[in-house]
Amino acid sequence: MATKETKAQRVERLKREKNPWEALEEIRGFARVGFPAIPPEWLGTYMRWWGVYTQGDGAGVLGGANGEGKALPYFMVRIRIPNGILRSSQLRAIADLSRRFGRGVADITVRQNFQLHWVTPEALPEVLETLQQQGLTTLGACGDVIRNITGCPVAGLDADEICDPSPLALEASRLLAGNAEFYNLPRKFKVSLTGCRDWCSYPEINDVGLTAVTRQFRGQTETGFSLRVAGGLSTDPHLAVRLNAFVRWNQVIDTIRGVAELFRTADGLREHRERARLKFLFLREGWTAETFQTELERVVGFKFDPAEQELAPHDIYRDHIGIHPQKQEGLSFVGAAVVRGRVSADQLQAVAELSERFGSGDLRTTVMQNLLVVNVPHHNTSSLAKELTDLGFPVQASPFVRGAIACSGTEFCKLAITETKGFSRWLTEELDDRLPGFDQELKLHVTGCPNSCGQHWIADIGLEGKKIKSNGALVDAYYFCLGGSVGALQSIARPVGYRCSAQEVPEAIERLLRQYRVTREPGENLRRYFARHSNEELRQFLAGQQVDPVERDLPAAAAPHTVEG
Repeated sequence: MATKETKAQRVERLKREKNPWEALEEIRGFARVGFPAIPPEWLGTYMRWWGVYTQGDGAGVLGGANGEGKALPYFMVRIRIPNGILRSSQLRAIADLSRRFGRGVADITVRQNFQLHWVTPEALPEVLETLQQQGLTTLGACGDVIRNITGCPVAGLDADEICDPSPLALEASRLLAGNAEFYNLPRKFKVSLTGCRDWCSYPEINDVGLTAVTRQFRGQTETGFSLRVAGGLSTDPHLAVRLNAFVRWNQVIDTIRGVAELFRTADGLREHRERARLKFLFLREGWTAETFQTELERVVGFKFDPAEQELAPHDIYRDHIGIHPQKQEGLSFVGAAVVRGRVSADQLQAVAELSERFGSGDLRTTVMQNLLVVNVPHHNTSSLAKELTDLGFPVQASPFVRGAIACSGTEFCKLAITETKGFSRWLTEELDDRLPGFDQELKLHVTGCPNSCGQHWIADIGLEGKKIKSNGALVDAYYFCLGGSVGALQSIARPVGYRCSAQEVPEAIERLLRQYRVTREPGENLRRYFARHSNEELRQFLAGQQVDPVERDLPAAAAPHTVEG
C-alpha cells in the first residue's frame, strides 16, 4: 500500500522537479488559458518563486477547509525593493500597475516590499515586464528562497550612521535573487544588513543580521559587522543568536552566502514545513553559537576575528519618521507614517511627484511600513511635510500611528482569522482620541492569526487574531501579548492571558496605558513597566478587574508563507 505523501515531501519533490525561475514561459502561457487551467502545483508552490500567490476570498481560514481558506481567481504580487531604495519613476510605475491591475490598492510590507492585489493571470506578464523595465523584480519575494534583503532606508544619508552598507545589500541581492544555486532552500531565508545605530531593519528577527561595528586594528579604525543568525518569529519566536565574529567588509557577501549554504544543506529541516527555518537548528537540534560558527567557518573557508563590543540601541524609535538632517550639507530626509502600510495608487503617484518637486526624486520604504522622501533641501522640508500630511501620511504622527504594524489579514490572506488593516486604522484613531498627548514610544502590532506576520512577538502591545462568540455569532477578537522588544531590552512578548472582542480592544488598551501613566516609576518606559508586573497584574490592568487567564490556543493551520512581506 502506497504511503501518502506529506505536505513537506510534496513541496520538496516539486522543488526537485523544477526551478520555477526557469519557467517564465509557463506563466505567460497561463495568461492565455486563464486561472482555471493553471495546475495546482503552480498555484500552491511555483508561483511564489515569482513573488506571486493566490488571494483569499475575504473570509480567511474559516471560509475554507483543512486549515486554509478559499482562493479567488486573483493573485497578490510582491515587488522586491532591496534596502528599500526606490526612484520616483519606479514608484510611479507601481502606482500605475496598482491602478490598472490592482484596483488602486497596494501595501508596504514589513520587508520593505510593495504588494499588489487583485492581479489576474492575464495581467501577470505585463506586470512582470513593466517592473523589469523599471529595474524592479518580483523574483524571490516569496517562496523557499532568499527574500528581499532589508537595510537601513537612510543608508548613506544618515548623519549619525556608522557606515553605509547599502552597496553590500544591493550586491547580495543581485547575487542571490534568481540565482539557481539558491532556488531550493528548506524554507524562506531572511537577511538584514544595516550600518545605522538604531538597527532599524530588525537584525534580531532575521536569519542573518549584520550590524555595523568598529574596532581598532593595526593602528587603524576598521568598520565591520556583528553577526547574528537564526532569528525568526512565526509560531516559535526566536531572537537571533550573536556569534563571536567580527565580519570584515570584504567577508560580508561570503558570510551571507555561507549561512545560506549551511541552511540549504540542512536536510533535517526539510522534513516538516512548519519546522523548516534556520532557527530550528537551535530550537530542536541542539545547535549552539559555537557549533554554528564552526560549521559556518568550514563552509566559508576562513575563521572570523573575535567579535567586538557593540552598543545595542536602547529605547528609541526605529522608524526614521519626521524631518532629519542628512550628512550631505543642506539636505534632509522626511519620513512619513503610513498607517498599517496601506496606500492607494493616487497617493503613490502624488508622493512620486512630491519627491521630484521638493527633492531629487529618491524615496525609501521601511520595515515599519512607512515611506521616506530623501535628498530634500532644508528650505523645502516644511512644505513637503505639509503636503505629505495632507495626503494622509503624517510627518508628525502620534505614537499610536507611528507604532502601528498590520499583516494582510482576512481581506487577502487565506490563513488569517481576523481583518487587520481596517481594524488597525480604527484602533489608532480610537487611541488618539482616548489618550491625547500620550508621549511614550509604543509598538502596536496587529497580526490576524498566530503566525506573527504582523510581528506581534516584538511589540510592546502585540495583538493576535482570534474568533470568539458574541450573541451567538463568531466575531473578531484579539489575544494580548505584552512586553516584546528588540535591541538592548530585547524580549519576546508575553502572552498575558487576556482576550477580548475587536470592538473592546481600544478600551482595554486605554485602561492599560492609563494605569501605566499613573503608577510608573520616574523615567520608567513601557518595556520596563511591563517587565516589572506579573501576567496577572497586566491582565487586570487590561480588563479593569481581576479575571481568570485565557489560554492562547495554538495555530490550527500551517505558518503562512504568503503575507509577511
